[in-house]
Amino acid sequence: MRELAAVKTEVKRSRFYAHLYALDDPDEMAEVLDLHRKAYRKAAHHCSAVRFLSGNTPVETTKNDGEVGHPGKALLGVLEKHALDRHALVVSRIFGRIKLGPGGVTRAFRDAAECAAEYYLHEGEGSR
Repeated sequence: MRELAAVKTEVKRSRFYAHLYALDDPDEMAEVLDLHRKAYRKAAHHCSAVRFLSGNTPVETTKNDGEVGHPGKALLGVLEKHALDRHALVVSRIFGRIKLGPGGVTRAFRDAAECAAEYYLHEGEGSR
């Protein structure tokens, strides 16, 4: 597992911390989520998506971690849009006391994930 990008966005006082990882094995996701729970202790939700099409068994999984809407599915959409295989996105949200609604939550998670993917593809190692 290797972190490729990390960004912070804010929507109506809620803070979203998005991280993009390269994975050697989809089972590394448990370790990634443990790292996020420790790094962002105030975050109530750690939504994630894994896209691992290489190998014997293709894996595409999402986790909403109790968040409203379908943010995990939106994160998977970002991985698909940028053709990121063997990658994972995790977005941790620290609630800012203003409800965003299911659509707003999904958009906020997707936008944070998109920022991390764009950073990697245009500024980070993926731009080379």
